[in-house]
Amino acid sequence: MSKRGISPPGEGTLIKRARSGSPPSNELVISSSGDDRQKGLVRSIKRTSNLEAPIISLSGAHSGEIVSCRFDPTGQHIAACSTDRSVSLWRTYPPNTNYGLLTSLHKAPILDLQWSLYSPTLYTVGADHILNMTNVTTGQRIKKIRAHRGIINTLDRTMAGGAGIELVATGSDDGTVRIWEGGEEGDKTSVAVFEIGCPVTSVCWSADGQNVFIGALDNEIHVYDLRKCEQVYSLMGHTDTPTSLALSPNGSYLLSASLSSQTIVHDVRPFSPAPSRIHRVLHGVPAGFENTLAKGAWSKDDGGRRAALGGADRMVSIWDVESGSILYKLPGHKGTVTCVDFHPKEPIILTGSKDGTMLMGELEQGLNV
Repeated sequence: MSKRGISPPGEGTLIKRARSGSPPSNELVISSSGDDRQKGLVRSIKRTSNLEAPIISLSGAHSGEIVSCRFDPTGQHIAACSTDRSVSLWRTYPPNTNYGLLTSLHKAPILDLQWSLYSPTLYTVGADHILNMTNVTTGQRIKKIRAHRGIINTLDRTMAGGAGIELVATGSDDGTVRIWEGGEEGDKTSVAVFEIGCPVTSVCWSADGQNVFIGALDNEIHVYDLRKCEQVYSLMGHTDTPTSLALSPNGSYLLSASLSSQTIVHDVRPFSPAPSRIHRVLHGVPAGFENTLAKGAWSKDDGGRRAALGGADRMVSIWDVESGSILYKLPGHKGTVTCVDFHPKEPIILTGSKDGTMLMGELEQGLNV
């Protein structure tokens, strides 16, 4: 490699060298004026992912606020839904293009979405009481179900143990959670119905697919057994409505954000050492006055050592779960951050906001477990 020549007197030079190898690495070389080369400053920035840049903005697809955004199970694609009643599809890696915009799925704001675990299917729910299943390869709707009598706020999916059937749980303002068979073969009749008695704001499956965690307006997290079709216990601790639920990669802990600006990590192992099942309480994210159902997430590249949530301060907070300390406060959005997701394989975080944009950025490499 040839050496760079000395800068002419009175001039400074900024050179950004191309990255090479994997993981990529950028170097910024800044030379001072004059002939004294000892005054040069070299700063190396270690890249930790295969993104084209450390931070990437994904914008221009939506005219309304983004309510949910998620990586697909392979990490190659991103889907986002908005109050403008559309779903946008993006490529994670360069070129980071918006290659699809689905505008005819719902007739009201789309409030949540999930990728299928085994097929190119996208599940969406919205304020029109509809559960849609869409083939993202063709853009065609597979199935449309009038699932509830009220606004559907949330959904989650799991693979039924040993049966090879994907089950979808939906939670609604009508006070019920309904379980459906995913895919083209499933019937349009619900498999099970759980009567909660007040509006449901969040649902999440257990790791084995036998239990459903349900956050509701009564500030509790109800745990229902799918086989018994009854509540087996509840998780307490919140003083206001839970806004989202997320299960850790190892299936042992449940992250629950709430409108009280308090985020709780619950121990959901069969035999928890803590009678209250509260493993950790995380602080630092203001919920604000907009009553946003903000969605949190666990990191996956390091086995769930970190958790993230966006807030009304237009920032994204990332905690070290065991210590409860905030590792990052990430700026960039111009509105409340409504949703976050972690890449399934790399230390990349995706965030969506009421400003109608998404940001995707790389973090420091976590410790693999």
